[in-house]
Amino acid sequence: MTATDSASQAMPLRGLLASEPQIAAAGAPMFAEAVRSQAASVTELDWRPPIDGTGPALATVMADARREAANALAFERMSTAGSELVDVRPASEMLGLTRGTFLHAGPPLTWDRASGPMRGALIGAMLFEGMADTAQEAERELASGAITLEPCHHHRGVGPMAGVVSPSMWVFELRDPTHGNTSWCSLNEGLGKVLRYGAYEQSVIDRLGWMSAVLGPALQQAVRATGPIDVKGIVAQMLQMGDEGHNRNRAGTLMWLRDVLPALTNVGIPSDQLSEVVRFIGSNDHFALNLTMPTAKLAGMAAEGIPGSTVVVTMARNGTDFGIRTAGTGDAWFTGPANTPEGLFLGSYGPEDANPDIGDSAITETAGFGGFAMATAPAIVKLVGGDVQFALAATRSMYEITTGEHPVWQVPILEFRGVPVGIDVAKVCRTGLLPQINTGMAGAQAGVGQVGAGLVNPPVECFTGAIEALAAEVG
Repeated sequence: MTATDSASQAMPLRGLLASEPQIAAAGAPMFAEAVRSQAASVTELDWRPPIDGTGPALATVMADARREAANALAFERMSTAGSELVDVRPASEMLGLTRGTFLHAGPPLTWDRASGPMRGALIGAMLFEGMADTAQEAERELASGAITLEPCHHHRGVGPMAGVVSPSMWVFELRDPTHGNTSWCSLNEGLGKVLRYGAYEQSVIDRLGWMSAVLGPALQQAVRATGPIDVKGIVAQMLQMGDEGHNRNRAGTLMWLRDVLPALTNVGIPSDQLSEVVRFIGSNDHFALNLTMPTAKLAGMAAEGIPGSTVVVTMARNGTDFGIRTAGTGDAWFTGPANTPEGLFLGSYGPEDANPDIGDSAITETAGFGGFAMATAPAIVKLVGGDVQFALAATRSMYEITTGEHPVWQVPILEFRGVPVGIDVAKVCRTGLLPQINTGMAGAQAGVGQVGAGLVNPPVECFTGAIEALAAEVG
């Protein structure tokens, strides 16, 4: 090589240091910090390595020619799914639920693996149904295997926290007029010592009796007289009014009460019962949660059964396991040990009192609100921890692992961007970024009730299991 040739090849480097260098850094922050220490500017790229061990499966799924169109279809179905409240009925009538069968939150579970709050809720259901006279008798019957336990999701419904539903309990019935699906959820009991948090003292049983004898029939008359109530529209409005639809539902509850109140006052309900019903709903900010959850379930149901899709259609927890299901893998569950939320505690309770994550309410994040829409409800940080900047960052980060932005459910403070919808298993595995969930915390011991509220992520095993199954489906 001649000197002329060498000079020619070196020419592109001429002038490299004649101006301020533009430096970008990815990965460990120590590189960017080293550059800054030398008084140079640096741009940090938000890059994360893929989840360990997912490389071959992830490469197979990312190369699947069906994936892009399949995920676009899943997003289109989820974002166009409607939700109308059409009835309120007993679970025995709505679901054909018979004596001796109880439904619960999360993936499938047996009594021997049930957590404290799940056991407490099942004991309470036994007492409520008159199938046991004491908690000890209820435990013996449940441990014997004589009682059938099935997930709410296997019956196309959802239940908050323990999510236990027995035949005599009443449920909301919601319908998607776009895709023709139907979903349901139990009625909300309020806060404190309630069945869904695992409490089963006499006041809990008495409240459930009143809900079945008074609240359920009153709401049935009012909803039937009012006609279908657009809950999808209520979700859109509550996101504009400071709710995020999972742990903050104040605006949604009051909007729904406004819709049914005229009929409640005109269907002949005795005045003393009417005042009880209105007071019960009006004093329970979370009443609308049991409407937003089946609304989110309808969105997920609309995307089920799309070959090649890596979009998550279900996230659910039973207090022992966290499970997900995807549009492209049918009814299969991919599970891992449920993590324990971190956040704020009630009274003298602390981290040692909290049970691992529990409940079907993560279906709200599956549909794009709840923890995914924390930016719409900065006040939520007062309940679950963090600060306003964290709430904004949490929502922004979820766009990285989702398929699109909802055309109706929007985030005002982010210039009315649609909430992030359609969690993509491949994007989760590629970035290592896990879905953000905000949730209530149940006491680890049966009978305690709620001990706080906080933030939690799914276990990584859910997504590594799903990506392996999706890769096998490609093969």
